[in-house]
Amino acid sequence: MSADFTLDQKRYLEGFAAGLSARAPSGAPILAPAKPMGPDAAHLQAQDRTIASGGKLVDQEKWKRDEHPFDAYPRLVAQARENAAPKPADNFRWRYYGLFYVAPAQDVYMLRLRIPNGVLSHWQFAGLADLAERFGGGYLHITTRANIQIREIAPAHAVDIIETVQDLGLWSKGAGADNIRNITGTPTAGVDPQELIDTRPYARAMHHHILADRSLYGLPRKFNIAFDGAGLIGALEDTNDIGFQAVEVGAGHGLAPGVYFRLSLGGITGHKDFARDTGVIVSPQDAVEVADKILRVFIDHGDRTNRARARLKYVLDAWGIEKFLSAVEEKLGRKLSRVPAEAIMPRPRQNRHAHIGVHCQGEPGLNWIGVVLPLGRLTPDQIRGLADVSRQFGDGGLRLTVWQNVLVTGVPDGQAPAAVAAIEALGLSTQATPTRAGLIACTGSFGCRFAAADTKRHAAEIVDHCETAAPMDTPINIHLTGCHHSCAQHYIGDIGLIGARVRVNDEGDAVDGYHILVGGGFAEDAAIGRELFQNVKATEAPQTVAAILNAYRRHRLDETETFVAFARRNDIETIGRLVEAELAPETCS
Repeated sequence: MSADFTLDQKRYLEGFAAGLSARAPSGAPILAPAKPMGPDAAHLQAQDRTIASGGKLVDQEKWKRDEHPFDAYPRLVAQARENAAPKPADNFRWRYYGLFYVAPAQDVYMLRLRIPNGVLSHWQFAGLADLAERFGGGYLHITTRANIQIREIAPAHAVDIIETVQDLGLWSKGAGADNIRNITGTPTAGVDPQELIDTRPYARAMHHHILADRSLYGLPRKFNIAFDGAGLIGALEDTNDIGFQAVEVGAGHGLAPGVYFRLSLGGITGHKDFARDTGVIVSPQDAVEVADKILRVFIDHGDRTNRARARLKYVLDAWGIEKFLSAVEEKLGRKLSRVPAEAIMPRPRQNRHAHIGVHCQGEPGLNWIGVVLPLGRLTPDQIRGLADVSRQFGDGGLRLTVWQNVLVTGVPDGQAPAAVAAIEALGLSTQATPTRAGLIACTGSFGCRFAAADTKRHAAEIVDHCETAAPMDTPINIHLTGCHHSCAQHYIGDIGLIGARVRVNDEGDAVDGYHILVGGGFAEDAAIGRELFQNVKATEAPQTVAAILNAYRRHRLDETETFVAFARRNDIETIGRLVEAELAPETCS
């Protein structure tokens, strides 16, 4: 008989045991309350420990405890039949299916997908265009986790879109709420000339491991996992809760030389922290098992009383790396492998332009083509057109990147010009200025209730102005995020903007605006940006960003000094003075 009981069965058994205890004659042994059983047991036990220690569960934990979202699907079906909006508890529960009700920004759902390693076939991509037209607002958004969102879904179509996404061989299960989000990997995995390992099999294995195990849903908070294979385009693995970074280990260090994953933990740049190198290396075939045990420790010990401190980072802050790794080893039943820093060979550097344009693949005569998207947004005609370019000129595959764009892979040398022409005929491009190529923006107040500014519109205004007023000759990353959740990772941009409501009079009226940071970075240049200005009106943001860029060009040491090097060479007060000088009106002497 299976030990996996439903929630109702578990509650019945607990009540039955309590009833026996109450009816027992005086002096008879009292039965202890039944321990939770089944796939949700570890979560219920963690909640019980929290309550027993005097802690108060946050509402989301109570909602999960009252009714597991995967047991509530019939109610979602009923709400769809009535075209009814969800109440707060169900709005949280439906995120287990990838559905986010985005009121008050819009009275509709957004569906977030799961696309392991960002890999799609041409027919899947074209199929998503059909879904966006039938059930959504007629467009797709490419996200900063190499993923796709379908927006403006009426409640009546909530179930339709969940089910038809699966008909395409895609998924949305667990794409929101307290679950493990889309597994990212190197966008050029398997075709990259400098990669150490193809990350696709490991991202896919992790993806299906999660889909198949209900006990991995309902974590203390959301969780991100990424695999980076050391290719030309990064996966931003050090911004994830678990980062698997491919490295080559040399001979003479107690392990067989070869390619391993270096394990880093606790990345959450919205909380100003990159993942920390643990000193552990993992054989690629063991990566899923090790990740599973890390997740189990987090399930047992993550904070269920304070959403702001419920991420893995805070367990690591409280325990330290070694105590945490010891708990992982206990669940593994073996020691993790460690090597000294000198055992690891230098990794090849990333190319910040490689997600745009035509680039040679590892196999001679083939190329990938990086397509510039207008802030991650695509129309159905553009989606179908790119799918057709992939089918006609490439290998039939497309890749999504964390830079909110698409790659077409497997294009022969002789077909590349025709493919580029076909892409341009769609109103898209394979070329971009250094400023536009590195522009990132979250959904913003157009479709998110948390955002304080219309980030996508303002990002377009900023780049349009800067391309003329402050042209760049080196890669620049400008990240706009609408709120503290930092979906666009404003802390790691050369220039980062986070939405703010800027007061314009004593009556409290406010307009869209931003706090502006400089000097963030990723990969080899990883660092958290520093705040330069507060409460800049959105209408003034284009001129302010242009002034920052012009201050950099005017005062850099030479043409080889990157923006991040310039920003770190100067203190924030000096940068502020240089920018203010650029903003000052010219006067006649």
